[in-house]
Amino acid sequence: MAELLPDYLQFLRDERQKSRATLRAYQGDLRDFVAWLTAAGRSLALTTRFELRRYLVELEQQGLSATSVQRKLASLRGMFTWLHETGRIDKNPARLIKGPKAPRRVPRFLTAAEVETLLLQPFDASIQGRRDRAILEVLYSTGCRVSECAGMQLADVDLDEGIVRVLGKGKKQRLALLGGPACLALRAWLPQRSTILRETGKRDPGAVWLNQNGGPLSARWVFETVVQRARRAGLQQTLTPHGLRHSFATHLLDRGADLRTVQELLGHARLVTTEIYTHVSISRLRDVYDHAHPHGRDQQADGAT
Repeated sequence: MAELLPDYLQFLRDERQKSRATLRAYQGDLRDFVAWLTAAGRSLALTTRFELRRYLVELEQQGLSATSVQRKLASLRGMFTWLHETGRIDKNPARLIKGPKAPRRVPRFLTAAEVETLLLQPFDASIQGRRDRAILEVLYSTGCRVSECAGMQLADVDLDEGIVRVLGKGKKQRLALLGGPACLALRAWLPQRSTILRETGKRDPGAVWLNQNGGPLSARWVFETVVQRARRAGLQQTLTPHGLRHSFATHLLDRGADLRTVQELLGHARLVTTEIYTHVSISRLRDVYDHAHPHGRDQQADGAT
């Protein structure tokens, strides 16, 4: 049992290219399950479907949300699939296990007017001011994740074409688009970036975003930048980089972009992940329906005249 978990985690790291954060989450979930098995005097290699179901029920009884239980089940399902495919167990006890149905949460997003309030707030000409504005513009323009934004490399940015190559989940690369305001903000930031390197005497790390010491900016710093700038802009809701990502997808769909295009721009592996944003298109669908359907509101108004 002690050898199986490290072997599986190494497989996830080397073969599946999972991030450190994902590996930590998997490790925690799997260790909790192994501890539960050990307390029951059972073996990981001899786990049955009944025991797996019992474990999930106990998690729910402990007050874990359906979403958390589903995540733990996903961790266990992946491990047992690996154990079965590598011949370490004869049967996969997790193959037909279903977890509790988790409610689909509608993502929180900013309206177009709120985004304008965020991006049109005063930014001074200092290094931090130029960097903050560029970060916000790039996040909203590309819809990228905070880790993708923080990890952007200067060599992957083409301001003339308005594109940037980002490294997403599973180390998959994709092209993200830079709009006019994002390109302008980056052009204003890059001279400040050069100033930092000149004044610190540091070797250029190649990252787009640098801190005051000439090192790459962390994802945590990018996160805090968004939170603080949202507060300065007077936005009522707490805004995170993921909130800008939600806003990006929402506004694209609301203005007629098709779901497949948004899926590609977001870097989603499955279309079902992108479908959560379709709630925002109801107003647009209503407009199309009213205009095109024989009994739509617009048609009724035309008939009345």
